[in-house]
Amino acid sequence: MANELRFDGKVVIITGAGNGLGRSHALLFGSRGAKVVVNDLGGGHTGEGKSSAAADKVVEEIKALGGEAVANYDSVEDGAKIVQTALDHFKRVDIVVNNAGILRDVSFPKMTQEDWDLIYRVHVLGAFRVTHAAWPYLRDQGYGRVIMTASAAGIYGNFGQANYSMAKLGVAGFASTLAIEGKKKNVHVNTIAPIAGSRMTETVLPPELIASLKPEYVTPLVAWLCHEDCEETGGLFEVGGGFFGKLRWERTKGKTFRVGRVITPETVKSSWGPITSFEETEHPATVVQSMAPILANVQAGPSLGGNEFVDVDLALGSELPTIESSYTERDVALYALGIGAAKDPLDAKDLQLVYELHGEGFHTFPTFGVAPALGAVLQLMKEGKQAPGLNYGFDRVLHGEQYTEIKRPLPSNAKLVHKARIKDIFDKGKFALVVTEIKSYDESGEELIVNEMTTFVRGAGGFGGSRGPGGDPYVPPERAPDAVVTEPIPENQALLYRLSGDWNPLHADPNFAQAFGFQKPILHGLCTFGYVGRHVVRSFAPNGDPRYFRSIKVRFADSVFPGETLVTEMWKQELSEDDKAKGIGARIIFQAKVKEREKVVISRAAIELYEKIPQPKPAAAAAKKEAPKGEAAPAGVQPTSADVFQAIGKYLEANAQLASKIQTVFRFVLTDPASAWTIDLKNGSGTVSADASSAADTTLELKDSDFMDMCTGKADAQKLYFGGKLKISGNVMASQKLEFLKKLDPNLVLEVVKARAGGASAAAASQPSAAQPAPPKASEAAAIFGKLKELVAKDKRLVDEVGAVLQFRIQDPDAAWVVDLKGGAVKEGTDAAATTVLTLKDADLVALVKGTEQPQSLYQKGALRVDGDVRAAQRIGFLRQLT
Repeated sequence: MANELRFDGKVVIITGAGNGLGRSHALLFGSRGAKVVVNDLGGGHTGEGKSSAAADKVVEEIKALGGEAVANYDSVEDGAKIVQTALDHFKRVDIVVNNAGILRDVSFPKMTQEDWDLIYRVHVLGAFRVTHAAWPYLRDQGYGRVIMTASAAGIYGNFGQANYSMAKLGVAGFASTLAIEGKKKNVHVNTIAPIAGSRMTETVLPPELIASLKPEYVTPLVAWLCHEDCEETGGLFEVGGGFFGKLRWERTKGKTFRVGRVITPETVKSSWGPITSFEETEHPATVVQSMAPILANVQAGPSLGGNEFVDVDLALGSELPTIESSYTERDVALYALGIGAAKDPLDAKDLQLVYELHGEGFHTFPTFGVAPALGAVLQLMKEGKQAPGLNYGFDRVLHGEQYTEIKRPLPSNAKLVHKARIKDIFDKGKFALVVTEIKSYDESGEELIVNEMTTFVRGAGGFGGSRGPGGDPYVPPERAPDAVVTEPIPENQALLYRLSGDWNPLHADPNFAQAFGFQKPILHGLCTFGYVGRHVVRSFAPNGDPRYFRSIKVRFADSVFPGETLVTEMWKQELSEDDKAKGIGARIIFQAKVKEREKVVISRAAIELYEKIPQPKPAAAAAKKEAPKGEAAPAGVQPTSADVFQAIGKYLEANAQLASKIQTVFRFVLTDPASAWTIDLKNGSGTVSADASSAADTTLELKDSDFMDMCTGKADAQKLYFGGKLKISGNVMASQKLEFLKKLDPNLVLEVVKARAGGASAAAASQPSAAQPAPPKASEAAAIFGKLKELVAKDKRLVDEVGAVLQFRIQDPDAAWVVDLKGGAVKEGTDAAATTVLTLKDADLVALVKGTEQPQSLYQKGALRVDGDVRAAQRIGFLRQLT
C-alpha cells in the first residue's frame, strides 16, 4: 500500500509481548519495518513462573515475516535491562509499549499484602522503570512514543479487582503527566484501556465473548498512536471488539459559594441537586482548567451572603431571559376598569381611559406600565425561569414596594421587549428584600417604561448582608393634606383586576388566602397602586391629564380587602432647582388608609408629574441609541488590532488619571498575524507603543482574531484563558485591571479606521447597521392635510359641496386638523365650532386617501368615530382626490 503507515528504522520495546495483546503489537510493528524488543518473563497470568519460550517464539514469527527482533526475558521491575537490550542490539529506542500485566483477583477482605504489592510492582513500578530508563533517550533525540495499558476496571472499578483497579488508573494518571512533560520534546504519551481475549481476561469473561475480542482489534490503535504522523498525546482510549473511543473527564457545573460564605453540611445538603446534576457539564483537560471555578471565585471577591432561599452572590446583578409581549386598546381599557375608573360612565375624563373612540382622545393610564412588566415576570415564573440563587415560591413572598417610571405617555397599543435583572438584595433580619428592575422597550428600541419591584421574602433574611439605604424622603408633612379622595372598593374588584394578568391565587382563591393567613382573598397591591395613581392625577395633573405622569413610588404597608373604603391623603411638595432642571413639574407625597380600620395601607409614597408632556424621541435619536457598536466603519474597511491599540492610546490621553490608579505595564503578544503592543500605565500619563518591551508586569498572548473577538464582545476573556486560547504570564491577577478597556468608546476606533482609510466620508461611516431596529413610522397626517390645503385653495367647489367645518382627530401618532369647508381653510389644531368631529388612526386616514378603505366601512368596524353632523362624514370622499 502506497499510504501504509511504516516504522522503518524505529526501535520498539513491547513488554509482555509473548502472548495476547503484546504478541499482536509485536507482530504488527515487525511487519511494518520496526525493530522489536520482545520482552516477556514467561510466567503465568498470576505472576508465577518464568520461561523464555514465549518471547523466543514471537521473535521467530517476526523474523519469518522478514522483520528484525530480539528477545528479552527480564522482569519489568528490571526495566533498565530491557532498555539496554534495545541499545545493545539496535543502538536506540523510539517507542515503548507498556503492556506487561498479571491478575490477582480476590475480594478486598480476602486480599493479602502480597496480592496488592505484586500487582503494583508489575503494572505501576514496572511501567515506571521501563519508561524511566528509556525517557532520556527519547527526549534527547527529540522523538518518542509511549503507550500505557490501563483497563476498564481502573476507570469504572470492578468487584474483586481493587488492586488491579488501583494500578490501572494509576498508570493513566502517570501517562497524563508524562504527556505534559514530553510534549515540547516531541515525546507523546497515550493510554489505552483495551478489552481483548488474553490469558488474563479468560478468567473473568465468558468464552463466547472472548472469541470476539481479538487482540488484532486493539493493535491498530496502538500502532497509530505510536506513528510519527500522530499528534495525539495525553489521551485515554477504550478499544476492543471493533470499538474505538476516546474518554475525557466530565464534571457537573456544580455549585460555587463565594469566599467568606459560611458553608455547613446543611448548606451542602440543600445544594446537592446542582452539585450532582449532569444537565450542565464541563470537561476540564488540564489542572488550570479544572481550577477555573475556584480561580473565578477568588477573583469575584468575598461573599455577599445568602441562605437556602436567597444566594446573593448568584442572584445579585443576574439577568433574566428577555421576553416579548404586546397589548391592545382592550387591555388598556380592561386595566382602567380594574383600577376603578369609569364607575360613572358619564365622567368624560374617566371615559377617555376606557373608550378607545373617545372624541377627546383615548389615554392609557400610566400605572398600566407595571402590567406588561409583571406579566413578563409571571410568564418567566410559569416557564420555571427564575433568577439564579432565588429559591422561593409564592408562599413566601409579598409585594413590598413598587416604583414605575414612564418615559413618555404610553401608546394605546404596543409591542414591547422586557429586560429584567436583580438590582438589589437587602437583609432585613427576618426577611429579605429583592429588587427586580424591568426595563421595557418599544419596537424602535426606545426605553419606554422602568419598573422596580421590591419583593419581601419571608424567612430569607439574617444572612448578614446590607440592610439597604437609610432615610426616607417621602414622609407626609405635619399639616392638613392639600387634597383627599375617598373611594369605596367594590367586592368583586380583585376578580376584575386579575384579568389584567396578575393571576396570584392569593387574590381569588379563598382557601389559598386562608392558608396564607388571611380571612379572605385580598386586593392586589398593584390594584391599590392604580387607585391611588388615579386619585393623585385627577387632583394635581393639569386638567387631570394622565399624560403628565412621570413616576410613582409606593410602599405597601398593609393589605386591602375588597369592599373596604380607600382614603388617599395628598401633599404637594416644594420643588428644588435640581428637580425643575430635570423637567419635574410637581411632586405629590401621599399615603392611603382603609377608612373602616383606620389602617395605613400605602405609605412613604410619591408621584412626580412632568412640567411638559414628553414627546417620542426622533427616529434618528432612537436608532443612534440602539446602535450596538457606535458608527459604522467606512465601506470595505475593517478595524484591525492596530486600530484598537491606537484607540486605547487616545483613550489614555483623555483619561490620564488611570495610570496613577493602575500602575501596571501590560504587554500583548498577538499571533496570526504576529504583533506586539505595550500599554505602559506606570510612566505618568499612560502610553501605548508597538513593541515587545521586556519590562512588562503582565504579558497576554493570544491570536489576533481572538483579541478582536474579545474587544467586540464576541469572546469572553475568562473563557479564552481557561480554554487555553489566552496565556497570561507574570502578575496574572493584575490582568483584572484591564477592565477599564470595557469603557473604550467604539467611536474612538472608528476615528482611527477612518483616518487609515484616507478620510472616508462621515456619511458613509454612519450608515445604520442591519442589526438596528427599524425607526418608528412617521405621521402621514401633516403631508395629507398640506395637500388638502392646496386643493381647497384651488377648487372652490369643495366649499360649496360640503359646506361644513370638519375637525379631524388623528391617533397613533396624535394630531389635530381643522378642515373649514365653509370659509375655505385648512389649519392644524382644534375648532370648538366644528360641525363634525372625525376620530381615526393615522393609518386609516392614509387608507381613505388611497381608497383602500371607505368611510362607511371604517365607521362600521369602529375604526372611525363621528360626532356631530354625521351626514357631513358621508361627504369626505374628496380625500381620494389627494392621491
